[in-house]
Amino acid sequence: MNYGLKSIETRKKKNIISVRPNVDFKTRGDLSIYYTPGVAAVSKKIAENPKSVFDLTIKRNSVAIVSDGSAVLGLGNIGPGAALPVMEGKALLFSHFAGIDAWPICLATQDTDDIVKTVENIAPVFGGINLEDIAAPRCFEIERRLQNLGIPVMHDDQHGTAAVVLAGLINALQVVGKKIEDVKIVISGAGAAGTAVAKLILGYSLGRTRIIMIDSVGAICFDRSDLSIPKKELLEMTQNTSCGDLESITKEADVFIGVSAPRILSAEMVKRMSPRAIVFALANPIPEIDPAAARVAGAEVVATGRSDYPNQINNVLAFPGIWRGALDVGATAITQGMILAAAEAIAKTVVQPTAEKIVPPVLDRQTAAAVAAAVARVAKSEGVVR
Repeated sequence: MNYGLKSIETRKKKNIISVRPNVDFKTRGDLSIYYTPGVAAVSKKIAENPKSVFDLTIKRNSVAIVSDGSAVLGLGNIGPGAALPVMEGKALLFSHFAGIDAWPICLATQDTDDIVKTVENIAPVFGGINLEDIAAPRCFEIERRLQNLGIPVMHDDQHGTAAVVLAGLINALQVVGKKIEDVKIVISGAGAAGTAVAKLILGYSLGRTRIIMIDSVGAICFDRSDLSIPKKELLEMTQNTSCGDLESITKEADVFIGVSAPRILSAEMVKRMSPRAIVFALANPIPEIDPAAARVAGAEVVATGRSDYPNQINNVLAFPGIWRGALDVGATAITQGMILAAAEAIAKTVVQPTAEKIVPPVLDRQTAAAVAAAVARVAKSEGVVR
């Protein structure tokens, strides 16, 4: 099936999401309850007690999906209009997997100050802000500056991706019989996803894992004089002293995690990795290496971002449950502890991991429930609730 044409045909016929009444609305009495005059009492109540807006309005169960269209899927900087179908699809997933009302908000600006101010101005409507498909390094600053809204703000391309990658890695290491503190991990891609993955792995291993980050120039190491501030922060975090290109750095690596570009990892590179190697080739739609080629070259566990191969690493395993848990307990932030809890919950849903199954199926709705419970528990224990 040509899924692209099918998607266009479907959207021509009808919108894939819509706003519908959530109550019976048939009589004049219903009109009086849900609109005037009854609604005035609700407004007065909120004016007297601003926090009651979470109990009396859509704010309790709504998330804004905010994008500037600068880093959409594998399509790049295609702008807000072209980003809208992707955000609609994301809203559909929010609803299907977590029962959350999510609203696509695509902005006609890629200016950091403008984006921050716009989100601050629309925040009263929403219980959370899900930043989506905003290019690095702008996404880092935007997320950081929006942490004082009193509601959770999360850049899903960072933290959702990181949670699922860590979940898959936990189980993959179990399959190959290695410990996370003993392995050498090479991460190709030093943007939003790669940075978040590195931070989360180091958080999980308490900083004991050796991680080498690779960008388009080569390894991020102390000999580099061309590093941006975010990459200097990555170097400070990883303390990497090994310099070189991808070919030299992947030699004897236990794990390769690609969140970068298609076809950059060769079979020869995989052959020179450590025995029982793990390869996460997550570039979409064309991965860093063909999964079959990686296996022939000696990788024991291979994962991609695609649905037509085993071990699909997809954000949908993380973000619905993370947001469900955060909204359920009135979280005011999404912390690294909550993301770690999400990753561990995803990993635990696979009772007996194998080389062909290190993460649950993406359509498994029980995963979101397990993630939500874990996230809610940590949010309460950390005290980041209203």
